[in-house]
Amino acid sequence: MKVIVQSVNFNADRELIDFVEKKVASLEKYYDKIVDSEVFLKVQQTSEKENKLVDIKINIPGNDIVVKKQCKTFEEGTMVAVDSLKRKLTKEKEKVREK
Repeated sequence: MKVIVQSVNFNADRELIDFVEKKVASLEKYYDKIVDSEVFLKVQQTSEKENKLVDIKINIPGNDIVVKKQCKTFEEGTMVAVDSLKRKLTKEKEKVREK
């Protein structure tokens, strides 16, 4: 699966990009028909501590699954988003099986 990581309003270091790619690539275990995924890492200009926004879009045949999470760190946001995607992909797989 191809994972595209884009950082908005900042330059992400290699370590962060590798972490995100590894976590998102692990989703293939839950749904094997994933075409590719796009990850947007954004820093919002607010005074709040939770100003890191992780936006993950998974492209699967006939559908796109999008999850947005806002946390204190990109790593935390990525893990929360990936957990949410695991549940959504499992539901999607069950829908396909029922047809």
